[in-house]
Amino acid sequence: MSGRGARGGLLVVAGEASGDRAAARVMTELGPMVDWRAQGAFGLGGAALQSAGVELVADLRDITALGITEVAMRALPIALAHTRIVAAAKKYRPRAAFLVNYSEFNTLLAGRLHAAGVRVLWYIAPQIWAWRAGRAQTLRRLIDRMAVILPFEERLWQRAGVDAHYVGHPAREAQAMDRKVARDALGLTPYASAVAILPGSRPHEVRAHLQIMLQAYERVRSDRASLDGRILLASSLDPRTKAYVRDLSLISRVPIFSVDPYVGATPILGAFDAALSASGTASLEAALARAVPVIVYRTGLVTELVARTCLTTPRISLPNILLGRAAFTELVQREADVSHVAKALAATLSARRELLKACDEIESILGLPRSPSKEVAGMLAPWLS
Repeated sequence: MSGRGARGGLLVVAGEASGDRAAARVMTELGPMVDWRAQGAFGLGGAALQSAGVELVADLRDITALGITEVAMRALPIALAHTRIVAAAKKYRPRAAFLVNYSEFNTLLAGRLHAAGVRVLWYIAPQIWAWRAGRAQTLRRLIDRMAVILPFEERLWQRAGVDAHYVGHPAREAQAMDRKVARDALGLTPYASAVAILPGSRPHEVRAHLQIMLQAYERVRSDRASLDGRILLASSLDPRTKAYVRDLSLISRVPIFSVDPYVGATPILGAFDAALSASGTASLEAALARAVPVIVYRTGLVTELVARTCLTTPRISLPNILLGRAAFTELVQREADVSHVAKALAATLSARRELLKACDEIESILGLPRSPSKEVAGMLAPWLS
């Protein structure tokens, strides 16, 4: 990547569904501050960034993966996406780069951008508090600023020498619907307790979790007088995975609700009393919406072995990490079977009133509501003016 010649435009890279939404909101807020559309914006993303006006050089739906063996299976699409991004950066010579999460991909890219003299803003920090803390020293040399979304991350990254700023969590930005309006929109049975089924935003997560979640939900439903549920379908999934979800939906007779790629599940999560959720942003969104989460996570054997060696936190879900205790049930690997998930869901529904206090506590930990998208846009705007 050459650093010579005129520069223009903004490089945007978001390789996951939650990052795609967060990045798209920033681009929307950036519009009134600077005419980035006239300069051009290009990169890697999904439906949300595309709808915001960013030219997709590579699509996240072609490369979505998590874990060691899962990434290995998609190594070629990921390598091709990286090649396309680098080629586009050489061609357009961006004035700045906006990198959102997707740590391994973006760290490699940040090295090339730094060498070319491109200013880099990183949004949604790598989870160095969970594993591979040494990444902080690597990124300190490669990026100009960082916007973090968990309150304790600001000091952690600043101590490593990174110009880091806590901006609030993007999960709190989307406007929640009134509970009754949301339940009506979902067609939920009146007065029934409701369960959101959130198997994940990556193909391998959906295939690992959805059948177990549906079977567990059915066990609980058969024991209760009134229980309703919906599968929340992520927009980032590829057509084959979406077809797989539709097939299981028909078999289980649990309807699907397609999640808006721009706002995510937050607006309608308040319709639910509990959620069976993969670990990640969705579990935090559920807790904030008072759809009390039961966290379910299964991954490949190699990934599990590496995680056991590298992880420095005993908890895997953001709600429990923020609380510093296991307030919400986490079922991982062999414990994430139908029997355990069904028991945990039944217990969560029965203890919901008490668990809502933990949801309130999470909201308090995150602090007063703020607009991370506007704050991040404010960091980018001077670099494009």
